[in-house]
Amino acid sequence: MTDCDVLVLGEINVDLILRADEIAPAFGQESLVEDATLTMGSSSVIFACGAAKLGLRVAFVGVAGDDEFGKFMRREMAARGIDVEPVIVDRAVKTGVTVSLSTAADRALLTYPGSIAALRVGQVDHALFDRARHLHIGAYFLQTGLQEGLPHLLAQARARGLTVSLDTGWDPSQTWNGGLSETLTQTDVFLPNAVEAAAITGRSSAAAALTALAQQVPVVAVKLGAEGAIARQGKDTALRQAQDTARAEPLPVQVVDTTGVGDSFDAGFVYGFLAQWPLERTLRLAGACGALATREPGGVNGQPTLAEALEAIREADQLPHPEDN
Repeated sequence: MTDCDVLVLGEINVDLILRADEIAPAFGQESLVEDATLTMGSSSVIFACGAAKLGLRVAFVGVAGDDEFGKFMRREMAARGIDVEPVIVDRAVKTGVTVSLSTAADRALLTYPGSIAALRVGQVDHALFDRARHLHIGAYFLQTGLQEGLPHLLAQARARGLTVSLDTGWDPSQTWNGGLSETLTQTDVFLPNAVEAAAITGRSSAAAALTALAQQVPVVAVKLGAEGAIARQGKDTALRQAQDTARAEPLPVQVVDTTGVGDSFDAGFVYGFLAQWPLERTLRLAGACGALATREPGGVNGQPTLAEALEAIREADQLPHPEDN
């Protein structure tokens, strides 16, 4: 009997978000911003919060420092219904910090890794696999301590009946490997953005990258930012359909902050995947979750409930199509 839907193996860090219409900092000069927010960061934590907001039961495995940032993260995660009992508190490391320079159009990130790369495969209690239906790994390229032995760990989880999703995030080294090829062989759902997908596959377009990745992973969704998202699934997947391709147009929203939008997208996609929804419906929910998360500063403050996301999709369906004007 499982007592959680999703087990997350992830990094833990806070986000300090500095927001303005335009940000162009320069050494030797002082620039002013319009707003500053200290909030929960980390791709994996933002995913976990989004999944919990949709109604999934979530448990989290990660490493935090025994410091104020670590206490803040564990407290805020627990307040959003995430089981943080498996989180490892390590006095030898500092909790990671990401400074996000955010505009409505894009963002730039400065990260102190700290505890972000501290989680190791040997620290994951395999008994947790018996509690969950699904395993998610975020920020693969930042979690360098987790990479060694991860394919074997995922194989063990899948042998116990779990499905696996993966989001690599950006690769600071820009080598785009780190054992990723082996890890993808044990992945059921892969969730890169267009730039990441192109870099990983060496293809020149998101569509070509999607085709290449779909030959390795049963279900792939590629995030296209303001252009929406595309996805493909093979036969005999957890979605139980024949091979299919889907595209979701972006949901119209007033963007405040793009921090963590891809992670909220991932949460919506995993929800639909676990509910065995058709691919197009799953992709549309993911797109709605990503879009609505931009309504507030920070990655988690604007995340929708399932009812809010579905209502936003219904409202978007009632809007006139530009070609109709």
